[in-house]
Amino acid sequence: MAVQNRNFKLNPHVSVDCVIFGFDNVDLKVLLIERETGDANETVDDLMALPGNLILENEDLDEAAQRVLKELTGLSDLYLEQFWTFGNPNRLNKPEDQRWLEAIREIPEARVITVAYYSLVKLEDYSLTPSGFARKASWVKIKDIQNLAFDHNEILNKALEVLKSDLHKIPAGFELMPQKFTLSQLQLLYESILQTELDKRNFRRKILKTGIIKPLKEKQEGVSHKPARYYMFNKKYQGLQDFIDKS
Repeated sequence: MAVQNRNFKLNPHVSVDCVIFGFDNVDLKVLLIERETGDANETVDDLMALPGNLILENEDLDEAAQRVLKELTGLSDLYLEQFWTFGNPNRLNKPEDQRWLEAIREIPEARVITVAYYSLVKLEDYSLTPSGFARKASWVKIKDIQNLAFDHNEILNKALEVLKSDLHKIPAGFELMPQKFTLSQLQLLYESILQTELDKRNFRRKILKTGIIKPLKEKQEGVSHKPARYYMFNKKYQGLQDFIDKS
């Protein structure tokens, strides 16, 4: 099961981990994998993990992050933002993680420093095809996540912290929302990320004042309540244009 049959060897001391956020118009979710153990005794591994693995000796970190995502989940060509490095010497020392490392890694005792990336995707744009040591890949609500493998709870919490601090920028909403959306849908996204309820009137006043979004003539159809107006992101807004050009 260990991925050793490559032209270049894996670097045993450096890895990448990816925090992939998705939004289903109600809940913020993150992509997690269930790990295959790869040992003859088929040890049960109850811990889910972020998609991640060691880097290859011949690739840079960005290439490694894209490769690992493709190998473990089938996702490719995502815009990934490097946000933190984790190097606690005890980050791999939980007994259940040690058992997994002994079954899957050539040098299970090696100290590993990991570089973390995060990305924002529209769930409907991607289908998951787990492979490698990922037995299963699935979208899990942030509020339902409990104990993850390694230090992945810490990595996820830091990614959420960074995402919250980036909410004044365009990419979070631009990447997670459909092309057209209501203000209520956009508010749900902000509440999911901030993990708190927002005052409806204040939210709408502030978001409209920024010029980030613009109203459309189109309104909802076939709803039991008063149809809400649709909005879209204003591509003339400089912050958004800078992000589009970068990605």
